[in-house]
Amino acid sequence: MEKKMGEAVARVARKVNETVENRTDSLDLADCKLMTFPIALYKVMRHVTEGIHLITLANNELKSVTSKFITTFNQLRELNLEGNYIHHLPEEVQTLSHLRVINLSRNKFQHFPEQLTSLKALETINLEENEIVDVPVEKLVSMESLQSVNLKSNPLNEEVRVIARPLIKFDLLMSPAIAHV
Repeated sequence: MEKKMGEAVARVARKVNETVENRTDSLDLADCKLMTFPIALYKVMRHVTEGIHLITLANNELKSVTSKFITTFNQLRELNLEGNYIHHLPEEVQTLSHLRVINLSRNKFQHFPEQLTSLKALETINLEENEIVDVPVEKLVSMESLQSVNLKSNPLNEEVRVIARPLIKFDLLMSPAIAHV
């Protein structure tokens, strides 16, 4: 167990060092067994945060994303949080004015994260395989840049299925409705 944890810590350190030393615009911490975003990384990365445009934290064990994370990496264009245990986003997500793509698939959302509807640059929202029943269709319709919303494998209510189709101008991906017997 300790050996595996040590390997995970070493992997995070290596990936962060690559990002800082090479001043790349992305940070990939997928599959690192993270339960939270390591606080020490804020200090290590303080000189490069403005240049980070893509962060991948997929397939970790995150239960939440903190306000500090959002405000620190406020220049994000893409955020991949797929395959965690996240069930809500902080209000500060509304400050990610450059965010174009967010992947929240395979998490624990029961409610559509409405903060996303205020993001003018957002083009793609992936919420596949969550537990979402209701969707703010009217708010999504008013998002001018939105091109795709993936809600496959969510227990969407029938109202969303009926109302959404005629109103939307973007791709709305949904699983077929399951007939009730």
